Amino acid sequence: MGNVAVEKVWLTETAIWIRTIDGKEACEKFAEFPRLRFATPEQRANFTLSKDGIHWREIDEDLSYEGFFMKKTHNPLYDIFIAHPELNASAIARRLGISQSLFAQYVSGTKKPSAERLEAIFETIRSIGRELSSISVA
Repeated sequence: MGNVAVEKVWLTETAIWIRTIDGKEACEKFAEFPRLRFATPEQRANFTLSKDGIHWREIDEDLSYEGFFMKKTHNPLYDIFIAHPELNASAIARRLGISQSLFAQYVSGTKKPSAERLEAIFETIRSIGRELSSISVA
């Protein structure tokens, strides 16, 4: 779909909606995004817009405009982040040295990482698990 030019963004009780300048409308349901699902209405309403998408700084969530119009298919990254909402996608992207926007596209399925990049992502997540399991209380 290329660069999506958005005219309007609004919230309902269950979703966030966008309207493009050519009149197309789409929504993303909060239930599909753990951080949005568990956010308060005030936290959901506290978003900023960029040319590429919507960002909630307080809850560390990003949605790309293109993702609103993509067919939703599950992928391994999506499944991990749905199963483990305690994982911080933005922090993982920073550890990997890739943009948070690109990482959000990998998770949503908008873009597909190479096999090597996917393995690096999984290894980073496993590394975080190892770090956490090695914590000892003195």
